[in-house]
Amino acid sequence: MADAGTVTRAQPAPERAVEAPTRAARLRFWRSPADQPRWARPALLAVAALAAVVYGWQIRHAGYAEYYAVAVRSMSVSWRAFLFGAFDPGATVTVDKLAGAFLPQALSARVFGFHPWSLALPQVVEGVASVLVLHRLVRRWCGAPAGLLAAALFALTPIVASMFGHPMEDAALTMCLVLAADAFVAALAGARTGRLALAGVWVGLGFQAKMLQSWLVLPAFALTWLACAPASRRRRLGQVALAGAATVAVSLAWVLLLTVVPAGDRPYVDGTTNDSAVAMVLGYNGLARFGAHVPGAVESGFTTPDPAGPADPAASPAGSWHKLVDPGYATQIGWLYPLALAGLVVGLLRGRRAGWTDPFRAGFVLWGGWLATAVVVFSGMTLTHRAYLATLAPPLAALAAAGVVLSWRALRDRWATWLLPAVLLVQLAWAAHLAGRYAGFLPWLTWPALATAAAAAAALVVLARRTRRATGAPVGADRRTERSWRALAALGVAAVLAVPAGWGLSVLDRRYAGTAFEAGAGPSGPVGLALDADTTDSLTGPRRRLDDYLLAHRDGARYVAATSSWRTASQFVLPTGQPFLPLGGYSGLVPQPTLAELRALVDAGELRFVLLGGVGGLGTTDSELSRIMTWVLTACREVPAAEHGGGDDLLVHRCGPGS
Repeated sequence: MADAGTVTRAQPAPERAVEAPTRAARLRFWRSPADQPRWARPALLAVAALAAVVYGWQIRHAGYAEYYAVAVRSMSVSWRAFLFGAFDPGATVTVDKLAGAFLPQALSARVFGFHPWSLALPQVVEGVASVLVLHRLVRRWCGAPAGLLAAALFALTPIVASMFGHPMEDAALTMCLVLAADAFVAALAGARTGRLALAGVWVGLGFQAKMLQSWLVLPAFALTWLACAPASRRRRLGQVALAGAATVAVSLAWVLLLTVVPAGDRPYVDGTTNDSAVAMVLGYNGLARFGAHVPGAVESGFTTPDPAGPADPAASPAGSWHKLVDPGYATQIGWLYPLALAGLVVGLLRGRRAGWTDPFRAGFVLWGGWLATAVVVFSGMTLTHRAYLATLAPPLAALAAAGVVLSWRALRDRWATWLLPAVLLVQLAWAAHLAGRYAGFLPWLTWPALATAAAAAAALVVLARRTRRATGAPVGADRRTERSWRALAALGVAAVLAVPAGWGLSVLDRRYAGTAFEAGAGPSGPVGLALDADTTDSLTGPRRRLDDYLLAHRDGARYVAATSSWRTASQFVLPTGQPFLPLGGYSGLVPQPTLAELRALVDAGELRFVLLGGVGGLGTTDSELSRIMTWVLTACREVPAAEHGGGDDLLVHRCGPGS
């Protein structure tokens, strides 16, 4: 390390001469390239293998996120449903999200069959890919040690460890954003327009997975490019405009498809009362999260605070501005807050004398902008699930790793000798605060680790004071003292990071692995919610008898039956893939089908049975669903339970001829 104020460069000097890799060398993937330390590639492969084990360990018990699993089932048996992202095999109504994240699951189900593990498999792959790409990104920016540490910190972030093991949209979003950042940094080095456009394409693909949430990185991308790209101002503005156009084009591709295709030739857009993809994306899944209303969007109830769990003493209201620092959320994503903040501050200070085009300085602008934007947005919106916060994990891991490495390299700077001990003490206090809210969880790891970190931090302070009094020089001036300092620092960092790593590794225990609907690791995950029950691939008991009856009396109808809620339809579609028609969409408030359309289906012989009852599907007294139910009760014949054999919790009505 040079004198204080000198900019730390992203890459240390290579340990070996760089040669063009031969084909044989490329096949030996376990060996580090010539420009990296010999330990770098084996260590990375170990981290990737650990991530694969953590994410895939519970894959057989990953469970179903029921509503979305039904859509995946439908998309796996119908290419029309696959194209439009339909909820039901008949492709009459879409899911209430964009379907990009579900397409890999549907393809996996087509190849391997429909099982919990086949739906979770794409997310495991996406998780390992995210770890590898983040490593490459941070390594190129801040060196091999920082890249490896960032990959490990990201892989074992509790919400990340849980999310990538379940079939959730946030996995695809996180991978796309990491790939976008990788392309962006590669573009920034030479102001390369094509690479910048590629970053926009990845953000657009992330939009297909989680809509507006993918755009959280755009302010950081735009700010970093306009401030740091080595090009003229006019060219930078033009490049940002071009990349923005690519982002918008890819982002809105599905919206455009649903807008261009006539309503009669595609499914109805769920989450809306006017069949508008724009209202679903920007309203129902966008501004509604902030309490606003867009005409045509169903009032989804996202503005209602949703506690993290009824039995969780540290749960925070989903709409509170301080939610990200409350233990219910912070134990899933926020263990690294002090380290990341220290890394950002130190990085900006050490790069302050460098030009704006310096890649090292630009990296901190990028990660800091990403983190700040996400924190502001998440703090202001209603969070209904912890998995949303997974997009905070890449910048937190990158900044925390950079902070540790910069502090490690700063021994020869007088002021920096105290940096790592100070950061360790703050990180220690924060970890103790979070762990203290769940004092009974992993006590054999938490408290010995924190005590070790405290002892190491205290020893670092004492060592620095004694060295300065004895020699008047920083610790790094004496080789023997430097070795002692490094050993203590390594022990302290490892000990303080062992606690969040333990939370992440807790997903190996099925009790702490979260569910496919509400990801989380450890006791602050979905407290009060049982793990998703394993669902078989066939109907049993009363549902089997009812299904047999409906099929036997279907008389060539297009649909086996209509149901008054998506939950009732899911009981049949999930295990069989048969075409049941859900009424009212996800909320029961969607006018699909209308009463006139339902009667037309009955008159045309495309629908014989309507199932009323079950969970959900009540709508409101003036909803289209309510009018349909009233008509069915008066115009259709109720089939006695003794006749259909399906129990009396569902009312089976036969409509049309013979009713």
